[in-house]
Amino acid sequence: MAAPGPGEYFNVGSHVSCLTCLGQRLQGEVVAFDYPSKMLTLKCPASSGKPNLSDVILINLAYVSEVDIITDHTETPPPLASLNVNKLANRARTEKEDKLSQAYAISAGVSVEGQQLYQTIHKTIKDCKWQEKNIIVMDDVVISPPYQVENCKGKEGSALSHVRKIVAKHFRDLESQKSRSQAQQTQKESTLSS
Repeated sequence: MAAPGPGEYFNVGSHVSCLTCLGQRLQGEVVAFDYPSKMLTLKCPASSGKPNLSDVILINLAYVSEVDIITDHTETPPPLASLNVNKLANRARTEKEDKLSQAYAISAGVSVEGQQLYQTIHKTIKDCKWQEKNIIVMDDVVISPPYQVENCKGKEGSALSHVRKIVAKHFRDLESQKSRSQAQQTQKESTLSS
């Protein structure tokens, strides 16, 4: 492959504007450019409008009809920030444990409702696990099928009370979602029959 010619390479830190084949104008700071694959990575203002965030967009230049360099950055880019490998390893381990827990629940024949409840509890209290078909929370509370508030057992106290509140709220939220869905369905049917 021949070396890139003038206008075929983008320096990290440069600001560019691209017009895609779909007519979309993308503008941002070059974060990376891979010449062999013609992939350009831009950092753009966040679509959410939050000033402390950015969107990162990968652009295949094969699908770009026009590229303008707004400002060319010719200085050597700053060194890359170091990665916190321990934090990444911990996150990967936690994600793996969560996926294994989900797989265990499925293989143990836990109902969808039980799996959903487990996920809801796990968002608030990380110390929960499966023991056959039972959900064990903080080694103090056991929730057995059919996973209702009355199925929460454990030593009376704040842990049991807190878990019962989470379970009750989970089922209230499910009911309100069902009610909204049914109301929307009824409204669609009445609109169609009119």
